Amino acid sequence: MKKRYLIPLILIGVSAILTAAGRLSKSFADFYAAHIFPYLSTPYAFISGLLPFSLGEILIVAALLLFVIGIPVMIILLIFAKKKRKKVASFSLTAAVWILAFVAVTQSFNCFSLYGCTRFSERYFSGSEHDNEQLKQLYSMLIDEANELAAEVPRDENDRFTLTIDATKECRKAMKKASADYPQLKGYYPRPKPILFSYFMSQTGTAGMYFPFSMEANYNADMVPECQPEVICHEYAHLKGFMQEDEANFISFVATQGSDNAEVRYSGCLEALEYVHNQIYGNNVQSGFEITEKISPQVFNDWFRFLPDNYWEENKEKEVFSTETVSSVSESASDTSMKLNGVEDGISSYSRMVNLLLDYYFPPENS
Repeated sequence: MKKRYLIPLILIGVSAILTAAGRLSKSFADFYAAHIFPYLSTPYAFISGLLPFSLGEILIVAALLLFVIGIPVMIILLIFAKKKRKKVASFSLTAAVWILAFVAVTQSFNCFSLYGCTRFSERYFSGSEHDNEQLKQLYSMLIDEANELAAEVPRDENDRFTLTIDATKECRKAMKKASADYPQLKGYYPRPKPILFSYFMSQTGTAGMYFPFSMEANYNADMVPECQPEVICHEYAHLKGFMQEDEANFISFVATQGSDNAEVRYSGCLEALEYVHNQIYGNNVQSGFEITEKISPQVFNDWFRFLPDNYWEENKEKEVFSTETVSSVSESASDTSMKLNGVEDGISSYSRMVNLLLDYYFPPENS
C-alpha cells in the first residue's frame, strides 16, 4: 500500500486504540491526562493561539464548503473528465483519508480518550449522599453571596451588571490560582476567541465551545459580556482535559470564586445560582421556594440573561434556518455525542454540577 494511504490509516488505527484504551481503562485515561495530554496539547494550543481568529471555526467552514462544493465537483470530474478520472479518484481518496486521519487524531488525543478519566467527585471528594436540606442551605448561601456581589459590581443605566475588566487576563489568573488545589489546571492558557458566526451559535443556545481539532477556547461574541468570565473559565477547564460538562461547570465556579475581582466572582456565582435554583424547583422542594424571596432586585435583573434585549428581533435578517430547528438539531446532536462518549444522561449532565457543589460545601463529617 502506498504511503499516502498507509500513514493516515495507521494514524486512524492508533487513534481508535487510544480511544478504546481511555474508555476501557480508567488508570490509562488518568495517566494520559496527567502525563501525556499536557505535552501534546500545550504546544498545539500555543500555535493555534497565535492566530487572531478561531482556527476551529475556519476548519468547520472549510469542511462544510468541501462537502457542499468539493464533492459535487469531484463527481462531475469523474463523469466528464474521462482522461483524468484516475488522477481525480486518487487525489480525492488521498484527501479523504488524510482528513479522516486528522479528525480521528485530534478528536481522540484531545477529547475522546479523556472521557474515561476518574470522575472529579471520586478524585477530590469523599462520596456522600445529600438531602434537600443541604440543597436549601446551598441555595441560601449562593443567594447571599450573589446579593452582596451585585451591590459591588459596576452597573449600567438600566441597573444591570456590566463588565469593565479584561476578562481573559482575570480568568487566566483565576485558573492558575485554582491549580493550587487542582494540579491538572496548571500550565498555559491561550487567549479565548470570539466566534464570527455567533448568531448561529446563539440559535443553538451555546455560550462557549471547545474545539479539540484546534485546541481553542471559543465564546459567543453576541452574548452579554457579563457571561464571559464564567464561560471562559468553563472552556479553559476543557483545554486542561476535563471533558465532562458538570466538571467544567464546577471548575469554572471554583476558579471564579477564587478570583480577586468581584466581577469575575459575580459572573460565576450567577451561573451556579441558576443551576441550584433549577434544582430546587425541579425537585419540587417547596420549603425552598420561600428562599427565592431573598434574591435582591439587582440579582433578579441580572440572572438567566444570556443575550441582549431584543436580540432576536434585531438579528432576524441573519436567520437562514429557523432558531427552533437549529436548536432542536443541535440539542439532539450534542446529546447523542455525549452519550456515545459514555455520558449516560447526555446534556442533562450539565446540571450534575449541583452535586459537585454539594460535595464541595458539605463533605462527610469524618472526611
